[in-house]
Amino acid sequence: MSNTKTQANSADEDPFLWLEDRTGKQALDWVHRQNEATTGELQGNPSYQAYFQTALDLMTAEDNIAVGSALSGHVYNFWQDKTNVLGLWRRTPVASYKTEKPDWDTIIDFDRLSAKEGVKWVFSGASRLYPDFSRCLLSLSPDGGDASEMREFDIDTKSFVEGGFRAPASKSGFRWMDKDTVIVSAAFEEDEKTQSGYPRVVKLWQRGTRLEDATPIFEAQKQDLAAGGSLEFDGDKRHLFLTRTLDFFASHSFLRLPSGENRRIPLPDDVTDTMLFRDQLVFGVRSPWSAPDGTRCRPDGLYSLDFARWIETNALGPVDTVLEPADRVSIAGIARTQDRLFINLMDNVRGRVVACQRGGSGWSLQPVALPKDGSVGISHAERFGSSVSFSFTDFLTPSSIIWSDDNAATLTTVKSQPARFDASSLVSEQFEARSKDGTMIPYFVVRRRDQNGPVPTLLYGYGGFEVPLLPGYAGVRGRLWLEKGNAYVQANIRGGGEFGPNWHQAALKANRQNAFDDFIAVAQDLVKRGIATPATLGIQGGSNGGLLTGVSLTQHPELFGAVIIDMPLLDMLRYTELPPGASWMAEYGDPAKPEEAEWLAAYSPYQHVETDAAYPPVLLTTSTADDRVHPGHARKMAGRLQAAGHTKTLFFEETEGGHGGRGDRRPQAAQAAMKYVFLQRALNGTA
Repeated sequence: MSNTKTQANSADEDPFLWLEDRTGKQALDWVHRQNEATTGELQGNPSYQAYFQTALDLMTAEDNIAVGSALSGHVYNFWQDKTNVLGLWRRTPVASYKTEKPDWDTIIDFDRLSAKEGVKWVFSGASRLYPDFSRCLLSLSPDGGDASEMREFDIDTKSFVEGGFRAPASKSGFRWMDKDTVIVSAAFEEDEKTQSGYPRVVKLWQRGTRLEDATPIFEAQKQDLAAGGSLEFDGDKRHLFLTRTLDFFASHSFLRLPSGENRRIPLPDDVTDTMLFRDQLVFGVRSPWSAPDGTRCRPDGLYSLDFARWIETNALGPVDTVLEPADRVSIAGIARTQDRLFINLMDNVRGRVVACQRGGSGWSLQPVALPKDGSVGISHAERFGSSVSFSFTDFLTPSSIIWSDDNAATLTTVKSQPARFDASSLVSEQFEARSKDGTMIPYFVVRRRDQNGPVPTLLYGYGGFEVPLLPGYAGVRGRLWLEKGNAYVQANIRGGGEFGPNWHQAALKANRQNAFDDFIAVAQDLVKRGIATPATLGIQGGSNGGLLTGVSLTQHPELFGAVIIDMPLLDMLRYTELPPGASWMAEYGDPAKPEEAEWLAAYSPYQHVETDAAYPPVLLTTSTADDRVHPGHARKMAGRLQAAGHTKTLFFEETEGGHGGRGDRRPQAAQAAMKYVFLQRALNGTA
């Protein structure tokens, strides 16, 4: 890394601070000029139109799998295609779902609703009322962001309930308590919000009363991440749980007793994977914990306690072991039907599932007979029934849905996506690279079996928030990248969740550089193996992965031929000032504290742009409506790179859709096409 003079550090000297004004005229005028230049260059490329059409066709194909979840005899699904741009929320009987052409009944047509109301509504989910599930609290985002409006809806009549529950757009949460009471996790007024902008107060809202008159029953602290409430069912028992989320990895959970007392459940702050199952509270931990009875609970294990006994006696009682930890095996998630608990495991970044039940002698575990050596997920588990479904995929195998109506005793593949690209000449391999501190970092390579010499290679990474990157089939990537003889690489760097909490904590806060070093080690290993050269190696990451690729650009520009930075964090000295950045301090640290600001400043990409560095072509993307990672990060980085003379810096900002790019598929297809045009140009030496 060069030691030449970097750009100004402090916010006071920041010449691009004005680009943080999300909807300011000056900032948006700049965005429109940038978009015009970027689309002119990338969409003007001869390959673009075919790329766009291919991406759109694949994203909206009518034979894509309709993934759904069963509830009370129906499978519910949200569906988008070329005709239904904003999508349909629909359902079909379970028996019909299993057929080749299910008979779908549309509940809401969001294109029709949007045309009627003049707002591009994006479906954000629904909370359904037990026990018949016909009433729901519908969440509708007006711009694709996280903030949503809530309205009460009747599924049977397919209409909004006149005079029913309704609330304006916010980051509040709504769950049913009973047919006349809603649990509101409120974030409307400033004093109801945490410093991160999420709900701080939980209230009970009675039908026929004003929202502002709802009764507060629980509060978090201003500096906490959020507060929330939900009604949990366990057989015929109902429990109102209240949660004070301290940060991304710590929380306090409470049970609201009939007396009105909120009694804290005495588990460690970093408890994870909690589930109520047949009077047992199942849980995991992120760090070792000794239970009162002496049971040693370890990360990547699963444990349980007698919840009914705790309610009655207020004493924790014995803790049982559900699942012992094992090397390189981590818990991807848990789910339950009425009579079975399912644990989704990752074993060296490959998936498997075990089914658990509890008898007189304790817990018994049985492997579910699912395909091996790919990504296995639990698609749905019916809490009030016995249906469960699983997904299976890998880099070269199209996704399938494997269904069971009897708690996974018998399994049937009911949906298989058609192949989207020719994989016959391709191979998927797993390698390891030695990071700077000696840690071995696994990564997957998908390429032609007969590859002879370096080819254009796209390296993708994330490495944060305990989120794993798993093998998965992607038709757009296959058609626009792999079929053209290029290679794709996915790095399982520290900071992610591939190997449980310890793998994540190894790149937390002051140790963040480990994640960046891991990514660089994979890049160097690809060159060493002859899969790519620096000139043919491109990198891409989004959100926290955008920080990863931003750091890789500024620390090792000599290693890459192209860099894509999507929806990124880049100014780590100001990220807490851009909502909801304060919610991530448990991951990165607090720039207001001198010691923590020091390690943030050491890698923050925005402060390390150099005027005389030889940066490869860069494409930054963001969204105006992104209310999770502020668009100011990408805007300012683009402005600084261009001002420093790096003319191969392109910027594109989507003016609709939030952090996940929800809503209309056409802008998503356009972005995908532009990115592959960008990579093909840069890595084939024509940029």
